[in-house]
Order: sequence, then C-alpha cells, then structure tokens
Amino acid sequence: MADKTDFVAVKPVRAYEAIVEQIEQAITTRQLNPGDRLPSERELMVTFAVSRATVREALRVLESAGLVRSRPGDPRGPEILSASPATLHKAMSRLVRGGAIEPSELVEFRVMLEGAACTLAAQHRTPEQLEQMRDAVYAMEASIAGGSAAFSQADVDFHAKVWVASRNQLMQICGDAARGALVDLVNDRIDSAPDSGAQMKLSLSHDFEILDAIEAQDGVRAGNLARKFVIEYYGEMIEQGDRKGLELLGDAAV
Repeated sequence: MADKTDFVAVKPVRAYEAIVEQIEQAITTRQLNPGDRLPSERELMVTFAVSRATVREALRVLESAGLVRSRPGDPRGPEILSASPATLHKAMSRLVRGGAIEPSELVEFRVMLEGAACTLAAQHRTPEQLEQMRDAVYAMEASIAGGSAAFSQADVDFHAKVWVASRNQLMQICGDAARGALVDLVNDRIDSAPDSGAQMKLSLSHDFEILDAIEAQDGVRAGNLARKFVIEYYGEMIEQGDRKGLELLGDAAV
C-alpha cells in the first residue's frame, strides 16, 4: 500500500444538487434530448424520494443554467432546452464577476481573442459589415460627450460588429462575455483619468486604426494592432506580478 494517497476531504451533497447532477448527466449522454419532457414535479418527488421544495430547487438551478424550461402547473413537466450561446455567456460572466477568474487572466484572454477576431474580420468582412463597423466608430466619437458609460457601450457595439465579421460564433459569445466583464474597469479608468475626454479620444483613435486595417483586409496588421491596444489599455490595471503573460503576448504582437 502506498504511504501517501491523493484522497481529499469530501463535501456533503444536498439532495437538490444530486438531482441536478443526475439530470445534467442524462442530458450530456443524450438520454434526454431537446424537446423531451421531464416527469411532473409529483413524479420527480416519488422517483428521487424527496420533498416538493427539493424538486423545485433542483429545477430552479437547471432553469438558471439554461438546461430546462419549467412552467408552474404544466402537466407535461419541464422541457429540455437546446444548447444556446447564451448559456456559455452567462456561465462566463458569473465566473468573472464572481472572482473565479483573475483580472490578469481576463485581459490575457481578451488580448488573444481580440487579435484573432480582428485578423479574421479583415479577411471575412463584407462591405455591409465594414459600413456597420464604420458607423459604430463614428457613434463612439459622438458618445464622448455623454461620458464614460455611453462611450463604453458604443465601444462594445463596435467590437461586437468585429466579432460578427469574424464569422466565428464562439468568438462572438466569448468576446461579448469578456468585454462585458471589463466594462466596469474601463469606466473606472476613464472616470479617474485627469482628462477623461482625452482618454476616450485615445481609445477612439485606436479603433479607427483597427478599422483602417480591416478595411484594407490586412489581417496581420489588424490583429497586431488589436493585441497591442488591449495590452496598452488594460495593462496598467494589472498588478505588476501578474503581467508576465501580457508581456509574452505583447512580444508576439510586435
């Protein structure tokens, strides 16, 4: 017998968590498919030998995760939902806002994501998408007078159009989640700047440069500019000891 094992302390599992785990497993293994129905609350109570309150708590968790849709009093039982991009978006946002992901990790991810999205957008964008990006940048310019919140939202709109032009749905979902989680940091930075207007104008000039590269269909330049600007913009918000990853990614953008 080994002198040392990898055993760790176990946590007690609540009844509703055990129900959630079993239903999630059934969905993952396709024993349950989109459109299928779970048994009624009463039947679930009997099957799992638990109270109605426990069943309802399990259904609440599953519904919050976007796995089922439950309507009170529906005799057909909760419906299994199709996988949705919104589910990943919500999960990422919870991880970031709940502190499970460090700001440095989020910025590193944003650097990689933004660079790849701009590279792809430069190659795939249509004339209509280019025009939408241009309109979004001009909207950013007009929003400066409205303050940091209005400007940040306009900035989000521009980058969202870049992600769409990348033709990669996963980038759109992850980009939206990552950018949304950074909005508060952006607003704090702008509001605390000695000249918030100058800070917004600098960010605007960066997006104009990216737009020019995308218009020229220069994917390498668009991607490098995007990585460089994200590092410049968010780098000083990261603790000095956590900047190694950004330094490595910055070297790759040169």
